[in-house]
Amino acid sequence: MNGLTFDIAHLLAGSLVLISFMMLYQDRLFALINVFALHAVMLALSVAWQAYIQDAHHLYITAAIALVFKAIVIPVGLHRIIQRLGIHRDIETAVGIGPTMLAGIALVTLSMVLMLRVTPEADPLAREDLAFALSIILLGLLVMVTRRNAVSQVVGFMSLENGLVLAATGAKGMPLVVEISVAFSILIAFIVIGVFLFRIRERFDSVDIGALDDYRGERR
Repeated sequence: MNGLTFDIAHLLAGSLVLISFMMLYQDRLFALINVFALHAVMLALSVAWQAYIQDAHHLYITAAIALVFKAIVIPVGLHRIIQRLGIHRDIETAVGIGPTMLAGIALVTLSMVLMLRVTPEADPLAREDLAFALSIILLGLLVMVTRRNAVSQVVGFMSLENGLVLAATGAKGMPLVVEISVAFSILIAFIVIGVFLFRIRERFDSVDIGALDDYRGERR
């Protein structure tokens, strides 16, 4: 692998981590969904580049699935859900933006140190992709933990799954049947989540997780 090939792969994977930080920074639902769509586009580019350098043509299908479903279908669906439910456009956070960003930096540092130390004999590109993938997974979890709106937690879950796809493709890919089944599982999960959001909105007149806590008597 020549230096330019490695640098491009490194740039694309690193851009995914940067966009994950952009998701942490957003305090508006529409902006968060748009950033997630950008995250999916960058994932598709990264996977397509991995398909090229690994000469693994089935990964082009993975890239196409990420582009169609995650960059177009799911964001458009979330926008329509927000409009149909009349959800408040601002995102209530459990932790301030500043502490959240600092926590994100700490998680990325932990990911880099951990993965680069436990995989000293692995291929350099695979090592870095796994480190970036773990960073994206942890940042996705951080989005889910620090956001109180159910829709934003769905976005955090989807971005987390993007990290899993990056890890699988960086580690020399995965069988095509697995990729297709995962894509359809994500689509079905998205449909089920949409149904639950409508039901939560009808029952509690809100999709704020705090309303569920109040209903269960967990907040005083």
